[in-house]
Amino acid sequence: MKKVGFDNQIISFFMNYLVDRKTNYYWDNFMSPVFNVNVGVGQGSALSPILSALYLLPFIYILEKRLKNLKNSYFRYLFCCNGLFISQSKSFDISNSRLYWSYNILTNLLKKFGLVVEHSKTEIFQLNRSHGTFNPPLLDLSPLGGNIL
Repeated sequence: MKKVGFDNQIISFFMNYLVDRKTNYYWDNFMSPVFNVNVGVGQGSALSPILSALYLLPFIYILEKRLKNLKNSYFRYLFCCNGLFISQSKSFDISNSRLYWSYNILTNLLKKFGLVVEHSKTEIFQLNRSHGTFNPPLLDLSPLGGNIL
């Protein structure tokens, strides 16, 4: 936050907000002991989307630059914890190739940011205008740690 010019009071607030936190859990009449939670932002916290956006902005900037270097025409939409890549082509092989390289760039960059891709949640939807038999080629992401889609 200091590198991008945030005020020292804001930096101090977040430094204090993210340390020495504790929680416990209630379930019916049961109350757990108190646990330290010195990692991450509490789920459901009002600051969670703000902190996620602050953390992910440099990631998105770098990702956009790297994907532009591919010189492919496709769309990408990134959300707080989800992403969507759309590739349009008259060839499934070209479309799959674009998606493969995009996925490769995305997963490598996420690792550098200390984030994890849940490969099991990766999906592909292939649409075709023909009215005949539709048997698109598979997209093999297994060399990148992903699935065969």
